[in-house]
Amino acid sequence: ALGHDLIIIGPSLQHKEFGKHNKWLALIRRALPQFVQEILEYAYGYRAYRKLLAAYHTHKPDILYERHNLFLPAGRMLKAKTGIPYLLEVNAPLAQERSEHSGLTLQKFAAADEVKTWRAADMTFPVTNILAKHLTNSGVGEGHITVLHNGINHGDYENVTGDKIRTKYNLQGKLVLGIAGFLREWHRLDLIIELLAEIEEENRPSLLVVGESPAANDCKQQALTLGMENYVHFVGFARRDEIPEYLAAMDIALQPAVTPYASPLKLFEYMRAGLAIVAPDQDNIKEVLENGKNAVLFDAKDPAAVGKAILKLLNNQSLRENIGAAARQSIDTEGHIWLENARRISEIAATLLAEKQKTNEE
Repeated sequence: ALGHDLIIIGPSLQHKEFGKHNKWLALIRRALPQFVQEILEYAYGYRAYRKLLAAYHTHKPDILYERHNLFLPAGRMLKAKTGIPYLLEVNAPLAQERSEHSGLTLQKFAAADEVKTWRAADMTFPVTNILAKHLTNSGVGEGHITVLHNGINHGDYENVTGDKIRTKYNLQGKLVLGIAGFLREWHRLDLIIELLAEIEEENRPSLLVVGESPAANDCKQQALTLGMENYVHFVGFARRDEIPEYLAAMDIALQPAVTPYASPLKLFEYMRAGLAIVAPDQDNIKEVLENGKNAVLFDAKDPAAVGKAILKLLNNQSLRENIGAAARQSIDTEGHIWLENARRISEIAATLLAEKQKTNEE
C-alpha cells in the first residue's frame, strides 16, 4: 500500500489454512524426544538461512524484516554476511515462554541464542513496553528499540452488521456478551457461564464463544447442566475474515488474562468493533486501555472481579455505549492500524539506509 516491493521467504512445507496443522510435523513431535526436536529446529534455521541468502542474491533487497522465532539465526546471519539493515519484530520472549508453557529442554542455549538475535538487529519492534524492557535487560540498546503495538485493518470492518450471526443464533434484540480467540482452562469461561445462569431470564444476556477451546466440551456440558444451552453458543473455529461479522453481533467483549508482555490481537479487533471491553488490569493491557474510559478493567487475581465488571456493563447501557465508542476512537487517535505500523517501519528503514549509504561513502 505504501509503494514498496515485498519478497516473502518462509517455510517450504505445504501451506495450511489458518487454524490447521501439518500432519507430518505433528507426527514428528509425537515420535521424537523433545531435545531432538529442538536440535532439528535449530538445524532448520540454517536451512532457512540458505534460502534467505539465495533470495538476497536474486532480489538484492534494501532491508530485511524478520518476525522473530526461537532457534532461527537466519536473519542475523544474513546481516553478518551482507551488512543488510536488519529489522526484527518481537512478539514474546520465546525462550521464557516455551520454558514456562510448552516445555523447553535446551533452555540456556535457546535463551542465549535468542538474545544474540535481538542484539544483532539494527532495530527491534517489540509489541509492548513491557516486552521492550525484556530487550533492554538483555543488552539491547534503547536506540535499537521501537515499540509497535498490534493493530487492525480498517477495511476489514466496513459493511459488517452482525445481522446474519444474530439471526443464526437467535440473538435478535438480545444483549450479547462475546469472546473470540483460542481459550484455555485458565481463562475460566466456566465462571462466566455461572454468572449468566444467576441472572434472571428476562434480563439474561447471551454468550457467544468464537474460537477453538480445550475447555469447550466441559463448558458445553456445564451449560446443559445449568439449563443455559439457549444462552451459550459455541461457534468453534472461525476464519479470520469472518471475525468482524461475529464481533459486530456482540455488545460486550471479554479479554481473558494474558501473558504480561503480550499485545493481544483480539483487543484491537474489539476496539475497532466499538465493543465495551472487559479486560484484566495489568500493565501491558493498560498501555492500550484505560479503566472507565475505553474499557472496564478487573483484577485478574480476584476470581469474582471479572463478574463484577461484566455486571457493571450489563446494568448500564450508557456506560457500554460510551466505552465502546471511546475504544473505537482510540484505534485512530493512538494509531493502532497496520498501515500506520508499516509507515513507521518504512521511515526507520529509510533512515537506516541513509546511514548505511553515508558510511559507505565515507
